[in-house]
Amino acid sequence: PQDQALFGIVQGGIYPELRQSAVNSLIKLDLPGYAIGGVSVGEDPALVRQIVQLTAPLLPATKPRYLMGVGTYREMAMAIASGIDLFDCVIPTRLGRHGTALVKGQRWNLKNAQFKEDFSPLDEECPCYTCQTFTRAYLNHLVRLKEMLGCILLSLHNVTELVRFTQQIRQAILGDRFVEEFGNWLD
Repeated sequence: PQDQALFGIVQGGIYPELRQSAVNSLIKLDLPGYAIGGVSVGEDPALVRQIVQLTAPLLPATKPRYLMGVGTYREMAMAIASGIDLFDCVIPTRLGRHGTALVKGQRWNLKNAQFKEDFSPLDEECPCYTCQTFTRAYLNHLVRLKEMLGCILLSLHNVTELVRFTQQIRQAILGDRFVEEFGNWLD
């Protein structure tokens, strides 16, 4: 179909020469976009950063560059700083399924008793359905009872939170404030 794009995936493990070879081969195919694979499952974060910073500049800047399997605040900020345009990950939904909410750079375990009688929204600034409709106490109740609705609501919130994070990064980049506002995520 014409509305789909085939991305070439750069592999090569931790070996720069293999990644360079993969990039050279893929660029010849003139694909709609390129992905960096094989660096987000259990590797040391410093090694992931090194591989991304080595590989991303080798890919055409005029085409989307996609880092597979990255979904923490720190990983996303590092990826964007390295020239990555797209990423995906199961983290927001996996955390939601296990009762954890992403809130302003932190992870909150909604099973904790501190939320049992907290009738404030999960995040007062978040526009998602979860935050606009339900309290921390209700989410705590759902999570403790292992109600599926709790998983769904936390997943919805977590995805919204990471989208908001990337929107904030976009605004910082457009305002030439990325390092100033997000440099703490790059350490």
